[in-house]
Amino acid sequence: MSRICDITGKRTRVGNNVSHANNKTKRKFYPNLHKKRFYIPEEDRWVTLKVSSSALRTINKNGISAVLKKARKEGKTI
Repeated sequence: MSRICDITGKRTRVGNNVSHANNKTKRKFYPNLHKKRFYIPEEDRWVTLKVSSSALRTINKNGISAVLKKARKEGKTI
């Protein structure tokens, strides 16, 4: 299961752990993802999406239908 947001496309980033002695070792920064079900009244069905917290805020602000419409327009398959 990939750690990619279905709406925003956020994915795992790579960076460094930096010690007090300035030694650097690789680490990963994971997006804050949640598996969530949304009801779409226009299509009369439920959709399960893996969304980041920022995408949840966008859905709460603009509505699931508008967000899905924009995502489909950008070429995402949902």
